[in-house]
Amino acid sequence: MRRVLVTGGGTGIGNAIACAFYENGDKVVIAGRRQNVLERTAKDRMAYKRADITIEADVEALFDTSYDIVIANAGYGVSGRVASLSLQDWKATLDVNLTGTFLTFRQALRVNPTVSRLIAIASTVSLKGNASVPAYTAAKHGVLGLVRSVALDIAKKNGTCNAICPGFTDTNLAENAIKGLMQRFDMTRELATAKVASGNPRGDLISPNEVAATALFLASPGAAAINGHALSVSGGEI
Repeated sequence: MRRVLVTGGGTGIGNAIACAFYENGDKVVIAGRRQNVLERTAKDRMAYKRADITIEADVEALFDTSYDIVIANAGYGVSGRVASLSLQDWKATLDVNLTGTFLTFRQALRVNPTVSRLIAIASTVSLKGNASVPAYTAAKHGVLGLVRSVALDIAKKNGTCNAICPGFTDTNLAENAIKGLMQRFDMTRELATAKVASGNPRGDLISPNEVAATALFLASPGAAAINGHALSVSGGEI
């Protein structure tokens, strides 16, 4: 039985990934900052650990045991063009998305140098620019650089490190974007949803389960030769 850690595993994409690995027969541990959310997701199926992945000591405490598969999913982002973006928001975005992924992968390798799979949940904005979320875009570009570097580092130990790059996904983040458009421009929900999903050639939002299925594939024996890759799950956006 494989041991799997999913950061940010209480909601959204992380929740879907954790449930998919659990249903696959793996032993899953989810991590996050909100204990009530973790408890609700874990129920009697999974273990959970409260942790802030931007705090080095918290991340070290997550790895009181080794894991075969580590999925750095925890993320954070604020909208705002460069001229209006505060330094505090810039730093907070890089701390969660980039530094948090670094701390997670670093500790995973310190505890288990032969870890089988490392997976980062990035975004389509890691593959292109986005004027509305420059801090998030820069952080996710950094995640890809980290993934490609770690991939080279662990290749000879039969490990892989890859990134999944979802388009706009049907999570609370998308819901907040939809509500924001409705309020700012007096749009109907249907029109606001179409606007948010317009980057996807399919015309809809990506399902968290589609991202989870991709994570399962990257963790499978059949993906052993896929290393240092940024896999877009976006319906053709990228």
